[in-house]
Amino acid sequence: MSAAGLFVTFEGIDGSGKSTQARMLADHLRQSGHDVLLTREPGGSPGAEDIRALVLEGEPDRWSAETELLLFTAARRDHLERTINPALAEGKIVICDRFADSTRVYQGVSRGNLRSQVDKLHNLMIGREPDLTLLIDMDPGAGLERALSRGTGEERFESFGTGLQERMRQGFLDLAGEFPDRITIVDGTGGIEDVAADIQRIATDRLT
Repeated sequence: MSAAGLFVTFEGIDGSGKSTQARMLADHLRQSGHDVLLTREPGGSPGAEDIRALVLEGEPDRWSAETELLLFTAARRDHLERTINPALAEGKIVICDRFADSTRVYQGVSRGNLRSQVDKLHNLMIGREPDLTLLIDMDPGAGLERALSRGTGEERFESFGTGLQERMRQGFLDLAGEFPDRITIVDGTGGIEDVAADIQRIATDRLT
């Protein structure tokens, strides 16, 4: 790891277990003596958390894919400025539950054919990619059932149904093929501890 820190992101369909695994990796690395910041998207800064409520709650047709893209980019920019970049500058390991790959899939592929617009906005306003992305892959139906069972009130995207989850899974797998040096696919069908062990091994290899 360089003095500029290490930026690790978790991606996957809804209900894939990435939030749990992000927390477990953060705990593991802290116990190993690393300075770790755990954050999430949308959110991770006060302004971005305000936008989170706008995009994750409410009726499915509340926003168009184009409007979602603008809202997510605004949230990410604030998150980057106020949380991610300062932590990386201090040499911390930043672990983020979702980042730009989610926008590439949700708005770029699954909710509209907006990939070119996603990339243009990302290059203009964000301009940073993770050092390592852990993509937790699992069956879309199982993931959707798990996500809906949580009952957090943030199920706007889950309410689009299995079809969207299937398109998202393929979108993430396609991204792994597009960015093989950055994205590592993790089998999410095993037990929580087994998946965590795989992730810890991948992260440790990256840190050494």
